[in-house]
Amino acid sequence: MDLIQYFTRHIVAPVWAAWEGSRYLRHYRRLRRTQFDSPDVIAERQLRGVQQIVSHAFRTVPYYRHLFDAHDIDPASIRSLSDLHRVPLLTKKDLRDAGTSLVSQDYPRAALHEKKTSGSTGVPLRVLLDDAGMQFKRACTLRADEWSGWRLGRRVAKVWGNPEYQRLGWRGRLRNSLLDRSTYLDTLRLDESALAEFAEKLRRRPPSLLFGHAHSLYLFAQYVAARRIRDIQPDSIIATAMVLHEWQRRTIEDAFTCRVTNRYGCEEVSLIASECEEHNGLHVNADGLYVEILVNGRPAAKGDSGAVVVTDLVNRAMPLIRYKVGDVAAMSSRRCGCGRGLPLLERLEGREADYVTTEFGDLVSGISLTENFAMQVPGVAQLQIIQEAITRFRFRIVRSPQFDVKSELQLGRLVRERFGPNTRYDLEFVDEIPQEASGKYRFCISHVPVTL
Repeated sequence: MDLIQYFTRHIVAPVWAAWEGSRYLRHYRRLRRTQFDSPDVIAERQLRGVQQIVSHAFRTVPYYRHLFDAHDIDPASIRSLSDLHRVPLLTKKDLRDAGTSLVSQDYPRAALHEKKTSGSTGVPLRVLLDDAGMQFKRACTLRADEWSGWRLGRRVAKVWGNPEYQRLGWRGRLRNSLLDRSTYLDTLRLDESALAEFAEKLRRRPPSLLFGHAHSLYLFAQYVAARRIRDIQPDSIIATAMVLHEWQRRTIEDAFTCRVTNRYGCEEVSLIASECEEHNGLHVNADGLYVEILVNGRPAAKGDSGAVVVTDLVNRAMPLIRYKVGDVAAMSSRRCGCGRGLPLLERLEGREADYVTTEFGDLVSGISLTENFAMQVPGVAQLQIIQEAITRFRFRIVRSPQFDVKSELQLGRLVRERFGPNTRYDLEFVDEIPQEASGKYRFCISHVPVTL
């Protein structure tokens, strides 16, 4: 352990956590111990978590009080994990339409943290979190990150859009410099010069961890391989935000001579599952979530693909019970060779995105685009972006009542800003944007070949 890493891990991180009043490091130390509990012990812990969140939701959340009364559900009747199936699924539409009725009356609005996201399906959503739950989620993510071999305090390189620290002023910059130690390649602007500058930074200051969207890492790996850059060799790589295909994994691993750790999550509930050092399935974050895989509303057989449904066990400010994420996965019947008792996803199948090429030759991440358009255009209930040619786009939009002329003007401004003044586009208003037959939802589709 070098001196800076030691200083960051053992001095900066604890001092910063004390300054914030955060208990995430305490949670992290406990989670490191309990991850090796037996599956039965972990299942018992999950049952207690489910019972507590259901009881809390019924007592303090208007949405669930009305839902449980309408379906004659007594929280005391949830005596097993299978009993939870009596609770109707919570869809993205439900989450969006319920508004403040999903917020617990135990928490003042001013004390909550807000997350706005386009979600994995292009649906703009807002989720509120209490601080205690947010810090527990932070600990779960840190534990999973370290399964890759990285350790808190080591330098990080991120291929990611909209770097958060830049929006937090001096405090964000100070935190990034002292604690996070992250260098960013902004996926909203992946042109030749940005890739070259990022590669040169990593050569001068080698990162321990390379982190990013699966497809963004793949594109950066292609760039590095094409230019025969062989001295960017991180200790760990974490790919997230979309499906990591095996051919992408091989390209990334060959370019950086390092194994890739596949991670799965969504903004609404944070980390869902992650590979460990075995790289053979993804461990469910069972301390923070209860995960179901359903086919036609019923539990799927182990190994069979189905809809991912999660119950958040720690966010009491806005409980999400049996929330249908919009992804497809399969649960495993195996126990991982690492010895952890956490449940295992055999595979993740359901998240896709493309890159868009602008008239200037820039590459723009589909995930970053969805975040920008879906969140900045008022009245968009769901969005799919289709690039038909370099300067020709089609926007498929499910409108909410708030969509009006101002929404169209804002969309036009974003098109010119992101794609260039010569770009033309059509608006296609639809009632819904269904998943593909494979179960995948492609919220950004480009018919223009990507070249670097």
